[in-house]
This record gives sequence, structure tokens and C-alpha cells, in this order.
Amino acid sequence: MRLSIFIYSLASGGAERVVSILLNELKDRYDITLVLMKNRIDYDIPKEIKIELLEDSDPNESGIIKLLKLPLLGYKYKKQIKNSDISLSFMNRPNYINIFAKLFGAKSRTIISERAMPSLQHRDGLQGKINRFLIKMLYPYSDIVIANSMGNSLDLKKNFNIYEVITINNPFDIAKIKRESQESIELNRDRFSFITIGRLDFGKNHKLMIEAIKEVDANLYIIGEGELKEELETQIRELKLDNRVFLLGRQNNPYKYLSKVDSFLFTSLYEGFPNVLVEALACGLPIISSDCRSGVREILAPKSDFTFQLKDDSFELAEYGILTAVNNRKSLLKAMKHIVENRLLCKEYGSKAVLRANEFDKFKILVNFLEVIEAN
Repeated sequence: MRLSIFIYSLASGGAERVVSILLNELKDRYDITLVLMKNRIDYDIPKEIKIELLEDSDPNESGIIKLLKLPLLGYKYKKQIKNSDISLSFMNRPNYINIFAKLFGAKSRTIISERAMPSLQHRDGLQGKINRFLIKMLYPYSDIVIANSMGNSLDLKKNFNIYEVITINNPFDIAKIKRESQESIELNRDRFSFITIGRLDFGKNHKLMIEAIKEVDANLYIIGEGELKEELETQIRELKLDNRVFLLGRQNNPYKYLSKVDSFLFTSLYEGFPNVLVEALACGLPIISSDCRSGVREILAPKSDFTFQLKDDSFELAEYGILTAVNNRKSLLKAMKHIVENRLLCKEYGSKAVLRANEFDKFKILVNFLEVIEAN
């Protein structure tokens, strides 16, 4: 069977990591072509995978130009996949192009994968309205829609009238995470240490955790790059936290840091399925996370109602981590102080963490992908 996998690029990111795992695990089962819109590959992929470029996209191209080009790229992609049995795409723009290719007569089965909660990701401005319109109009023409969390699936059904959605969580190479976590590093351990991983942007809400750490006797390590780096550096300097908050930049192996600290901190305003929480669990870390949409409650409190969301200043001791109200400083601060002062709780969460992470191991999740790809 000939399978085309289409994504914008393989730069560092959650969807990109999922594609890299699929390429490595499916290469012996299918004749795979990887189609990119930007020739950047930050992950190790098999040498036998064929790589084709749909275009060399300009990241600074205006939104209007990007919109107008969608049908043209769809027609071009149709020609590119003329010998494919299946076209599997990831993320919004490749998804749109994949569906346009089908509308233009592509014979391959069209499978699209939604990686975020669209009503939150595209809620602001003209660009948000256009994306919401495209999702509502185009997604129903695909043969199969995959979402990576139950929250995302519900969002597509409830807000975009896309009723047939299959939920498949992201796969993880748990063995590799554990192996790489054992690499040694020098890290200041003079006090309790929190760590977080994520792009330095508005959605990850790093400013909130930096504000909170001011009132907690702990260090904070932040892994990631992004447009808010200078603002965060200014905030750290103004709060006189230079000796307790450390921006580590992007790390090729973040797991060696995860395994050397006491707790993982996560303050996102919204998510699709936060990979870093599973990675932190795989490294045996107790987690404090905002109870944001979506995926977080599904990971840390799987027996609870995934549509429930904390709203007040309290926090929740969930089965596999602590949940706090979204963008709530008091809730976050209470949770941070609670875990710093309760080492037994840290130990209890740490002992259950790897067991929970194993539920997302690639070999368990790949079975679900195979069922979808090989469905009649």
C-alpha cells in the first residue's frame, strides 16, 4: 500500500514528532512518501523514506496570499499523490490542501488529523474566522477525521458539525525517553526545582509561573524558544529572580533535565494534547498543570469527566497529577506550595507516573493508526 504523509515541515513540534514516529514504525509496512511545505527536518527519519516538497513556503507570506493559494496547492498536491492509496495529513493548512486535492479528483483515501482545539486555537481576529470557516466547510469532505484527544473530538462535533471523528492519542517512544533521561548534566539543586517545556509564546503562559515562583522557595527551569523570550528575560530581571529562574533555550534532549528536577509545571491557556505531560510522566515527575482544554484532564485524571474544568482558586489532587484553574495565580501558587511542602506526595505521584506514561507507548497507539489506515 502506498501512503503519503503530508505535514508543513518536520521542525521541532508535537505533530512533527508524531509523524517521525509513524515514519519509523510504518516504513516496513507501507511504501511511504513524506510531503513537506518547508524543507526542515529536525527528527531522525529512515533513509528509505521518499521526501517531496510541495512548495518552499515563506513563513512571512500574508494570510490572504496563503488563503488564495490553497486551491492551487490542492491541485498541485493532487498530481503529487496520483499514485498514492492513502493521503494522511497533519495540521490545518496541509489538511485543507489534502481536502482540496480530493475535491479536484484525487483517488487516494483522504485522512486528516486535527492536533488542537480549533475553537480556541482560532478564536481571534480575521485569520481565526477564516480558519473556522475552512474547517467547517472542508473537513466534512475528508474520508476520515482524526483528533488526538476527546476534547478536540468533542469540539469538532459540537462547534463545527463534524460528527464522525476518531480519537487517537499521540504515540510516544517511552523506551527512548527513559534512555535519554539517563544522560548526566550539572544542575543547581540547592532548593526544590520545577521545570517546564514549551514554546515561549502567549498560549504557554510562562509569565504566570514566573510571577508565582517569586513566592515559592524553589527554582524554575524553562526549556524552549519563542517570540516572548525578551519579555520573559525582562520579567525575570525586574522580579530579581535571576538566580532562581533559568531560560535554557531549546534542548535536543530535554529528558536529561526532566529526570533531574522535582516537579513539572505547566500553565497553558489551551492545548490539543500536551505531549510534554506524557514525557514528564515517563521521566517519573509529579506534575502541576492548568486544567486547560484539552487533553490535560484526559492524561492526569482519566476517570473524571473530561468536559469538567476547574474555575475557582482551589486545586485538584487528580489521579496522576495536580490540576489548577486556568490562568489563576492563586490556584497555581497553592498547588506549588503544597507540592514543595509535601515530599511524600511527590514520591506518590512519581511512583505512578511511568505506569501512566506507558499507556501512551507507541506500540499501543500505533494499533489505532493501523486500524484507520487499513479500514475499508
